[in-house]
Amino acid sequence: MTRRIAGAVTALVVLGIAQAQGQAYRPDPRPGEQGSSNVRIIGHLPLNVAGPFNTSDIEMEQELSRPYVYVDHANEAGLPNPRIGFDIISIKDPSKPQLLYSWQIEDAALHRGAGSLAPTYIKTHGRYYFWNGFQFRSGGPNVDLGAIVWDVTGLPDTSKIREVARIRAPEAPGGEHETFSYKHSTGLALVVAQTVSSAAYIYDVDRVVAGDPNPVIGKAINPTEGTSGARASWHDFYVGYDPVTKQDKLYAGGGGGAFVYDITDPANPKVIASVTGVSGVTGIHTFTPTPDGRYAVGHPLPTYQYAPARIFDLKPALDGTVKNISRPIGAWTPSWNGSVHNFEVRWPYVFVAGQSDGFQVFNMMDPTNPYTVGYYVTRPGPYLHGIGIAGFTDERPGGRSNSMYEGAWGVDVRNADGLVVISDFDSGFWAFKMDGFDGWNGHQWGMPHVSSVQDWDNGPDGAPRPGKVS
Repeated sequence: MTRRIAGAVTALVVLGIAQAQGQAYRPDPRPGEQGSSNVRIIGHLPLNVAGPFNTSDIEMEQELSRPYVYVDHANEAGLPNPRIGFDIISIKDPSKPQLLYSWQIEDAALHRGAGSLAPTYIKTHGRYYFWNGFQFRSGGPNVDLGAIVWDVTGLPDTSKIREVARIRAPEAPGGEHETFSYKHSTGLALVVAQTVSSAAYIYDVDRVVAGDPNPVIGKAINPTEGTSGARASWHDFYVGYDPVTKQDKLYAGGGGGAFVYDITDPANPKVIASVTGVSGVTGIHTFTPTPDGRYAVGHPLPTYQYAPARIFDLKPALDGTVKNISRPIGAWTPSWNGSVHNFEVRWPYVFVAGQSDGFQVFNMMDPTNPYTVGYYVTRPGPYLHGIGIAGFTDERPGGRSNSMYEGAWGVDVRNADGLVVISDFDSGFWAFKMDGFDGWNGHQWGMPHVSSVQDWDNGPDGAPRPGKVS
């Protein structure tokens, strides 16, 4: 089976390369064919008032009583007058999303680099915080800025939004490209953040908001550090609790591959499984496990056109039968000439921000044979280009012409009611529902109730544990 899947992946890549010159564009969908019949648009809000190509990632609060979505704005396209900041959108009525609040970093035009990229939120001690990661490079200000944290407890009253911390890392300048917030089994509220180094920083949020000068309580070091030809820094993270082994596990993708860490003791992360040496893959961009931690969906780093998502069976490595996983057991792609970006797993579904392919959903009940079950193209137009809007052309600054890095960037899923939100690089904010998916609880599928959604009041898997920190 493994040999058959590997052959299929190779054939897919070869087919894409062979046809690339003859099929660089995709025709716009015909009326009524922009999405599958089981996916409904609930709401849409264009956000790119400064021009196209600047909406980046997205984060949605999960409590129905707090209907707030955070959408970042980056400067990936190198626009001369960029928006670098975030919007807060109210989805109290998801069919009528409303822009509540916008923030932009001071002297935005002086900054160099991608900008605002990594939103996440945390609840601790009854208060809600929005943590936003930034990436700036030399030639402008804030090169050592990792993140800014705001207290957003008072929403929808935006006058009560208060900045509480600016997190800097002068020892690793370049900022935080990705963040993941997690309610640890001890009760600690944590954020795991990428740095431009071989270390993923593990922050104690309570220390951050208290002004503690030493909020980093652990670092997960990329094991490929020092390996010839490997880029040692990280890209994406996911953290989940394993109720069988009673471990908090960090799933980290980056240069060299992907790794699973035991961070039950956050101060001493330990590698317990690895995915390296995968054919056609020098690193892993996104690495998201199933609720039981058995399988993980990964995508190559750097991302490249014609790259399918791979599905890995981690069990042999976690059991100690093998030291490393190097072959996928399954592969999925929405189109041969596409390349997906980010995933949210709600077993058996995987919700995908698919760049030029828009919003996609596939079923991985059989991980060796995943199949598409729904989609909506949030960015019609030429496949390899952004849309020329308000005077911007495809040959725009930043070297992003003829690019597949357009369209659906980020995705989030609300477990309470199954609402799916998408941030599109070109077209802004979208909200969707998929027929038959009206919420998610892992126990209803015979799985742990573990996903990217955190139970901030009770802890991992929704079960309070003796000795937890309140």
